[in-house]
Amino acid sequence: MKPNSRWIQLVVGIICMVMIANLQYGWTYFVDPMNAKYHWGRTDIQIAFTIFIATETWLVPVEGWFVDRFGPRIVIMFGGIVVALGWSLNSVASSLPMLYFAAALSGIGAGAVYGTCVGNALKWFADRRGLAAGLTAAGFGAGAAATVYPIIQTIKTYGYESAFLWFGVGQGLIVLVLSQFLRAPKPGEAPKAAPRFSQSLRDYTPMEMVQTPLFWILYVMFVLVAASGLVVTAQVAPIARDYKIAGLPVTFLFISSTVIVMAGIVDNILNGLARPTFGWVSDHIGRENTMAIVFACGAGAYWALGTIGNSPWTFIATAGLVYFTWGEIYSLFPATCTDIYGSKYTTTNAGLLYTAKGTASFLVPAASWLQSQTGSWHAVFVVATIANLAVAATAFFVVKPMRAAKRTAELSSPLAHAIE
Repeated sequence: MKPNSRWIQLVVGIICMVMIANLQYGWTYFVDPMNAKYHWGRTDIQIAFTIFIATETWLVPVEGWFVDRFGPRIVIMFGGIVVALGWSLNSVASSLPMLYFAAALSGIGAGAVYGTCVGNALKWFADRRGLAAGLTAAGFGAGAAATVYPIIQTIKTYGYESAFLWFGVGQGLIVLVLSQFLRAPKPGEAPKAAPRFSQSLRDYTPMEMVQTPLFWILYVMFVLVAASGLVVTAQVAPIARDYKIAGLPVTFLFISSTVIVMAGIVDNILNGLARPTFGWVSDHIGRENTMAIVFACGAGAYWALGTIGNSPWTFIATAGLVYFTWGEIYSLFPATCTDIYGSKYTTTNAGLLYTAKGTASFLVPAASWLQSQTGSWHAVFVVATIANLAVAATAFFVVKPMRAAKRTAELSSPLAHAIE
């Protein structure tokens, strides 16, 4: 292998993540067109989004097992094929059960690609795991920005069915081709992990990890923050339409477009930027301190979106801030999990924590129901504000002292003396 081969692996993984990004972040543009055709109701349509997130996340530990056994190439190939099939079925779904089945397939395919690309980056970049994982996750967070305008225009010109079919098949084929370039490092081929003073003194197995209270505290925190962000991710277009600003013209840097297009581009760029940015910050000031700061800022973003976000530029700004203060969970929580429970089982352990995103997705239809009952989005954003403030406080006042106590106990254990 040439010296830059691992960087090729990283770039290929990022591009694969870009190809599956709009399965989640482009979904919002299909909701109202489907509702206009079939009158299923937003709440029932958003159940498909919940199913997608659940199958995308809950199967990551299983897919990780297949990667470890058969390598990344075969799993990415499988993901590309299933993604193409799922969105193709979306294009012809004429009933809710069929839409839900297609969502399940899309989630399985996206999860196979997501989990494999992140895991492969961690293996190749043991010396720069935060950077590699953040950049790979950024491909998923920011990748949809490139397809926002094409998807909206395709829906407007040819119908949402054509958008599902063309983008699904096209992106699936690209993933299928790129999968041929991926492989895991051979023994001794990748650099060794850089020493981390905050690492656990021993490696916890998945079963040992799930028996600790700290894991479940992190899990609940992940659920609350992820749910808040997923609600906006799935509903940003309907929110803009309910504010009656979606189609209004805006101009930025000589680029003229509508509010919903501009918001989609800004949102996805900031979502991707948040992942490596706050991962890097947490390396310098600590995970819990970073969580406390960014989630408190996130609470302010949700409050602002629900109170002053009903004009074109305030909507773009506040929705963008929401994306910027929730996307970082996909770098902060895996890093924290690895710090606490060691690196030997990091793929499986982080994958188990990542399933919290699937649990959070079940709250997306609940947000639609709350909006329909109250007649506005204000109550939804109040709940999101409270949830983010609670998580910020938990990170600083609960997780931080618990980690310190755990570290002290490990240092005084026989294992610590044996290491010395």
